Amino acid sequence: MDIHALTNKVRLKAYELGFDQCGFAKAGPLDPEAFRLEQWLNQNLHGSMGWMENYFDKRVDPTRLVPGAKSVVSVLASYHFPENVNHDEQTDQPKIAKYARGRDYHKVLKKRLKKLFQYTKELVGDINGRFFVDSAPVMDKAWAQRAGLGWIGKNSNLLNKTHGSFFLIGEMILDVPFVYDGPQTDHCGTCTKCIDACPTNAIHEPYKIDGNRCISYLTIELKEQMPEEYEEQIGDWAFGCDICQDVCPWNRKAEEGHIHDLKPRERVLSPPGSLWSELKEDEFDDIFEGSAVRRAGYDLFRHNAKLAELNIKKRTSSNSTE
Repeated sequence: MDIHALTNKVRLKAYELGFDQCGFAKAGPLDPEAFRLEQWLNQNLHGSMGWMENYFDKRVDPTRLVPGAKSVVSVLASYHFPENVNHDEQTDQPKIAKYARGRDYHKVLKKRLKKLFQYTKELVGDINGRFFVDSAPVMDKAWAQRAGLGWIGKNSNLLNKTHGSFFLIGEMILDVPFVYDGPQTDHCGTCTKCIDACPTNAIHEPYKIDGNRCISYLTIELKEQMPEEYEEQIGDWAFGCDICQDVCPWNRKAEEGHIHDLKPRERVLSPPGSLWSELKEDEFDDIFEGSAVRRAGYDLFRHNAKLAELNIKKRTSSNSTE
């Protein structure tokens, strides 16, 4: 099949499967990104996430993951929905990051990527390749950028002109050539809203994140006792954080997503009792069944919820006395 027709068919199939964007990049070593990643790791800015040091050679070169790889096909799936915006404006409960309010994105995207992979195989014939959703040492944001799906913002998230940053990334690494897209330029300009809004100063300079300070890290990845200095700074967040995305101007008019399973589930937006911290373990398992929140586990989630509820109570009390 003609390479242009193949590229167009795969892209259209991605849209048909609910993905919001699809781009193509030539596989090869990520030399500039490898240098920056090595510096970041050497400065211990990844905290206790030791797994980020593993398989460094594969992380920066997809041809080591898939021998003979020629292309990285990246897809975006938005989880930007009005239900999330309305909830955040009205809730007085501890917050869960928007990406984790629907079904577990790993399963949702992987199911669709499998179909996209099979469709590509039908078009091409026998192919060698793999597909991933945050499940292997792949620098997904770097590849999505190279595939023309956005630029890396000052908060280190991938930003897209039409979809902001409330989206998830998946990719196929294939030994199939395509017509490749060019990378986008940076459109953050002089804006520093994400840097200014971060309560823990995790974005310690533009485009650089200190993982040790990031609220998402503190409420999900950190398995030790949270340093006392951050207990108040995490604010309302019990799982993850959206602050640097909520303030980003590119998210103000972002288009809505198309995958229903990524929409927030009602029982996640409204706990059955009065407080998240009072959930019984079986209630936690039931409410967050098939959810990314299960990653934190019951004990850590309840601990974070208690801290967030205390912060909300302090803020409410302070506002009422002003």
